[in-house]
Parts: sequence; C-alpha cells; structure tokens
Amino acid sequence: MTKSNMHAVIRRYQPSDRETVETVFREGIMEHINPAFIYAMTRPMHITVSLFFYIGAYVMGGQSVVLALVSGGAWIGLVYFCCFEFYTGYVRARLNTDMRDVPGYYLSNPDNCFWVAEAEIHGRPQVLGMVAVEGKSEKGQKYGELYRMIVSSSCRRSGLGLQLAKTAEDFCRERRFTKIKLSTSSTQKAAVALYFRLGFKLVLVHTQSESPKWMIWMTRATILAMEKNI
Repeated sequence: MTKSNMHAVIRRYQPSDRETVETVFREGIMEHINPAFIYAMTRPMHITVSLFFYIGAYVMGGQSVVLALVSGGAWIGLVYFCCFEFYTGYVRARLNTDMRDVPGYYLSNPDNCFWVAEAEIHGRPQVLGMVAVEGKSEKGQKYGELYRMIVSSSCRRSGLGLQLAKTAEDFCRERRFTKIKLSTSSTQKAAVALYFRLGFKLVLVHTQSESPKWMIWMTRATILAMEKNI
C-alpha cells in the first residue's frame, strides 16, 4: 500500500491499543531530537560558544589540539543531551499522566476524546496516528485543547494528519466549543505548517516548560501557543 492510496479509519481509542499507541507516541516525539540538535547548533549563539570552547581550550592549553577537541566535544555533547532530555523527558511525563490511563482521562468525560488512525498494512490493521481533545473552560466559555497529535513517520504526507485534525475539530464543533487551542515546539516544523494550513493562528511564543530553564536555553527551542475560532 502506498501513501497515495492509503485508507485509514479514524476511531475512538480502545484499551487494546495501549501498547501500539505508546510506541507511536514515543517514536513520534523522539524523532525530533536530531532536528532539534541541528537547529540548536546552527544558531549564532551556539556557533559563537562552540568557537569559544575550541579556540579558548586551544590557546589556554598551550595549542593542544586534543584539549580543544575534548573541550568543544564536551560542549556539543551537552547540547545534544539537552535536546535528548527535552523530548524524552516529555515522553516520560506524558506516559505517567494522561497517557497512563487514556480511557479514564479522555473517554470518561463527554467533553474529552482520544482517537487513533488505523490502516491495513500487509493484511493487518495497524495504528498509525492519534489525536486527543480535552474540553476546558475560560471566562465562562468552553474550548477544546488539542493534544497528542502524532502521525507515524511511515505515512507522512498521506493526508492522515489532516484527517486527524479535522476529526478533532468536528468533535469540538459538536460540543459547541468556541475555539481550539494547542501548544507545540518550534522545532516541529511539519506540525506547525499543518496547523497554519488548518487556520490556526500563532498567539504566543514562550519558553515555559516542564524542563529546567537552562535546558530550554540550551536547546534554543520555543513553545508556540496557537488557536482557532470555530
């Protein structure tokens, strides 16, 4: 089956989906580690710091190439560790909160829901994506918060992300929510592009996260808050 003729069914999460959903979620988040690292290391600030470590260690170490390489390599390793921990830490946190009990968190409240996208691959049904909505209230008005929007790398550019997002949006309309909100990281370029395509607007850029502030600075990542009136 090719991406162009892939037929996916969007359905509500079932308890039997847990293991596969966790795998797709984990892989979908952790694939951003390397792009985030490349992005961080190509920022002017990090290029400057890298040169400082290499040149500084070379000069202070009596023109020792080995010391320069070790010093610069330690800095680069620290940046990679921060990018790695930023995303793996997020996965750990989510698997110990809402993802730990999807039926209890998302399916026991009529204003919440969790969907999976399932397609037949080599004759067997396989979960290839997911999305969730949590109903919330602000100033007396109800809105939906979009969560866990993940599409497996094996079926990107197939329109599956668009299907999942529209499923969530239709649900929000049915629940008479006034808008949809979401947050994503600046390094998730494909997701950000999809949200803009769907009519979401950027309302806030910030660095508030569960990760320490110094780690956020090291990754050079920002959090994008977006929303769409419906």
